[in-house]
Amino acid sequence: MDNYEPDKNPDKIVANEDRGEDIGLIEPLVLSQGSPHRPALTDLALELAQTASGFRHSLPDGVVTALAELVRAMSCYYSNLIEGHDTHPVDIERALKEDYSADAKKRDLQLEARAHIAVQKWIDEGGLDGRTTSVDGVIEIHRRFCELLPKDLLWVEHPQTKEKLTVVPGGLREHDIEVGNHVAPSPGAIPRFLERFENVYSGLGVSETILATAAAHHRLLWIHPYLDGNGRVARLMSYATLLQTLDTGGIWSIARGLARSEQAYKKHLIACDATRRNDLDGRGHLSEEALAKFTRFFLETCLDQVKFMKELVQPEKLRTRIKLWVDEEVATDKLPKQAGAVLEAILYRGELPRGDVANLLATSDRTARRVVSALVEQGVIKARTTKSPLHITFPARLASRWMPGLFPEQRA
Repeated sequence: MDNYEPDKNPDKIVANEDRGEDIGLIEPLVLSQGSPHRPALTDLALELAQTASGFRHSLPDGVVTALAELVRAMSCYYSNLIEGHDTHPVDIERALKEDYSADAKKRDLQLEARAHIAVQKWIDEGGLDGRTTSVDGVIEIHRRFCELLPKDLLWVEHPQTKEKLTVVPGGLREHDIEVGNHVAPSPGAIPRFLERFENVYSGLGVSETILATAAAHHRLLWIHPYLDGNGRVARLMSYATLLQTLDTGGIWSIARGLARSEQAYKKHLIACDATRRNDLDGRGHLSEEALAKFTRFFLETCLDQVKFMKELVQPEKLRTRIKLWVDEEVATDKLPKQAGAVLEAILYRGELPRGDVANLLATSDRTARRVVSALVEQGVIKARTTKSPLHITFPARLASRWMPGLFPEQRA
C-alpha cells in the first residue's frame, strides 16, 4: 500500500490474530488542549462553520436539493479518482439511468460509482446521524458500498501467493497489511482500536468534532479496518461528519479538494503515521505536529471548496450562464422562447407550482404545459409527481456550461 493508496495494494502477510498491540499506539486522537497549534486551528474551524452556514442558507431549498444531487456525482468522481478509477460524472449520470457502457471494465466502474452515490444519498437523508464515527457506522458505510459492487471489484490479490482474497462487505480484514512504512494493527486487534476510535470521536462536542474531523480521517486509515475500500469509507465518513456538524446541505464536498491536492493529501497522511519526534511534539505515540499540519490542510481545503461552490452558484452569475444556454437552445428550436422565464422563476423561488406557469407566462394552459414538457425533456427541471411543484436540476452534461470548473470536461 505504497503512498497511502489502500485500494491499489493488498495484504502482505496472512494472519488472523490479536498480537496485543498497545491501544496507545494510535494516540493522540485529538490535539491536546495545550497544543500551540490549537488557537489558530480553532479560528479556522470557526471560519469554516460560519462560511458553510452562510452559503447553505443563502440558497432556496429547491436549489440546495438539486445542487446536492450534482455534488454526489462530483464527490463520487473525485473520491474514486484518488483511487485511480476515472469515471466521468456524465458516465455516472448515465449509470443512474441504467445506461451502461458495453465495455465490461467501464461498466464495472459505472456500477462502482452508482454504489458510491447510493451511500452518499443515504448519508444525505440522515442514515448516519449521530453515528458518523461509531463502529457500526463506519462498518455500515463499507457494507452498503461494497454490497452494491460487481464481483470483479470485490477481491484483491495477495502480492506473494497471488491468491485472490475476497472483500466481504462490512467485514473487517483478516490479514496483516503494511501501508507504506506503517504496519497496521493486527487483524484481531482491529475491534479494540475501533472501540477506542468511537469512544473518543463520538464523545466530542460540535466545535471539537469539526476540529477533529481530519484526525478521525487519518486514524481510521491508520487502523485500516478493511481489506479494500478504506479510502472511500474515510472520505464518506468525513463527508457525513461535516454534513452533520456544519449543516452543509450536501452542496459541497471535501473529496474534490483532496483530489485536486492529491499529492499533498497523501504526504500529510504518511506524515501522520510518523512517531513523536521529541518532547515538544505532544505526548502521544504519534506526532502531534504532523496531525496539526494535516488538520490545517484539511480545514483549509474544506474552506476553499465552500468558497469555490459559493462563487460558482452566485445567483446572478448562475442565472446569466443558464440564460445564455437557454438562448442558444431557443435559437436552435430545442426549447420554446418562454422557457427562460420558467427556469428563472424556479431558480429564484426554489420551486414553482405547475398551476402558476400559465399566469407567469401570460399564456394558455396548453402552451404552459408545452413549455414545461420541453424543459423536462431537456432534463433541467423535474417534479416528484405530475401534481408536485417544479424544481430545477443540474445535469452533469451541462455542468461545463452552467458550473464551469466543477469537474473536468469529458474526454472523447
